[in-house]
Amino acid sequence: MAASWSSKRVSWGRAALRVHRFLAISGGIALALWGGSGLLHVVMTNFGPQPTRMRPPVQPIDLASARPLDETLARARIPQAAAIRIVAGDGESLLQVTEDQDRPRRYFELDSGREKPDHDRAHAEFLARYYLGLDSDAAGSATPTRVRSIERVTEFSDAYPWVNRLLPVYRVEFDRPDRLTAYVYTETNALASVTDARKAQIQTAFSAFHTWSWFPRQAEWVRVIVIGYLVGSLLCLSLTGSVLLRTLRARSRRTRAQRLHRWAAFAGALPMLLFTVSALFHLIWFAGEAPGRILRLAPPLSLEGVAFPLHEQWEQISGELHVSSVSIIEDQGGRVLYRLGLAMPRGSDPTAKAAIRNARFDGVPTTGPALYFDSQTGAPIDRGDREIAVGIGARWLGDAKARPEHMELVTRFGPTYDFRNKRLPVWRLDYEEPLRASVFVDTTTSCVVDVLADSDRPERFVFAFLHKWNFLFPLGRGVQSAVVATVVALSILVLGGSGFALAWSRQRARR
Repeated sequence: MAASWSSKRVSWGRAALRVHRFLAISGGIALALWGGSGLLHVVMTNFGPQPTRMRPPVQPIDLASARPLDETLARARIPQAAAIRIVAGDGESLLQVTEDQDRPRRYFELDSGREKPDHDRAHAEFLARYYLGLDSDAAGSATPTRVRSIERVTEFSDAYPWVNRLLPVYRVEFDRPDRLTAYVYTETNALASVTDARKAQIQTAFSAFHTWSWFPRQAEWVRVIVIGYLVGSLLCLSLTGSVLLRTLRARSRRTRAQRLHRWAAFAGALPMLLFTVSALFHLIWFAGEAPGRILRLAPPLSLEGVAFPLHEQWEQISGELHVSSVSIIEDQGGRVLYRLGLAMPRGSDPTAKAAIRNARFDGVPTTGPALYFDSQTGAPIDRGDREIAVGIGARWLGDAKARPEHMELVTRFGPTYDFRNKRLPVWRLDYEEPLRASVFVDTTTSCVVDVLADSDRPERFVFAFLHKWNFLFPLGRGVQSAVVATVVALSILVLGGSGFALAWSRQRARR
């Protein structure tokens, strides 16, 4: 029996060695290509420019002296809109109206009701200066940095990839040697992305080498097959290498490259398996799927019923509450409501660069609980955010009786709802048959932010934990990035370098 097992082990080892040597070149290319571009991603996310502020700007909201909102909307001839809210502007609060998701938003002064023409671009510049600390107060100068260009972005690209989710956004580039640029989403006063000349170059290189974004969409399956073969070669190298470590005994007479390659394989076999399995799963799962927009604002609501003079009773309604947002939404029954969002405590805002970087990926809620009032009568609504969220989900499903099996308030980003959505807090509604999905809704403007089908959960968890190593999150994002970068770099240098040295030695020996 022992002799039989020994014979089988030698046979398996020889077969694994033949496959290992046959795939050495293609697997080595894959290791260098995707390992190197993976390092670019670590550099890009950890050493790129960071905002100096985390939360959106805040201005005191006092509607006591404001013009009635219904009069402002009527005078502007706005019978319906997808989103209506009061937002913080440059030194003032403004009424922001989104008639259509793809059209520039309109802004009105609260006290006079006068419209600020073409103000969406100016508001985008204000947001960019605010987040990057380039306003006159934060920069410590009476003459802030000039803006080189402002461009409205309506499609994803290599410069603004689809992982950012938000569209349309404004690209605000400042007149600086580093070409500091911010992408801002004006509907929620959110910073979608920040970059500079160096990060833009790294982003372009990462997209070209890691995802092959230059490949024509018409030949998507060719891209999948070629990448699949290269990454599959690396996977087979990891598997056959693991077999060799188990079946072939260590010999005393080995070259330095052979010893180095063997010991590096002990340390790198498992990480390579994790990276390659998750990469192939991700590649195949999204094969042929064109990047698209996920966030959808609510259908336009009719403003005919908005009649209650909220300004007249503002002091009694708001009292000692710290109201951070006011918006107009529609509940499940078609009733139009005022929504008053209460401010979150701001004492714990991150200020250090490392803390801001971590907070961007962990998520920081921008508003607290909410109060609702009937826009016709002013009567308080006893239903809170939870019931409103259920109504938004039912309206999105087209079934007034739809109820989630489970729901919870999401206040931090995670594997199922990550930092790419740029919006917190949201409600997660879990539905069973026939939808079998989690729907994430924002009650501030009654929009559906994201939808995660139950069938997509395995891919998200595999990619988050096996490819990005998010299981290291408890140790901090800096530790996670350092570990991933170290493992990948050593794998490229030691495993790949010694492997190519061995292949070169064999070629010379044959000659």
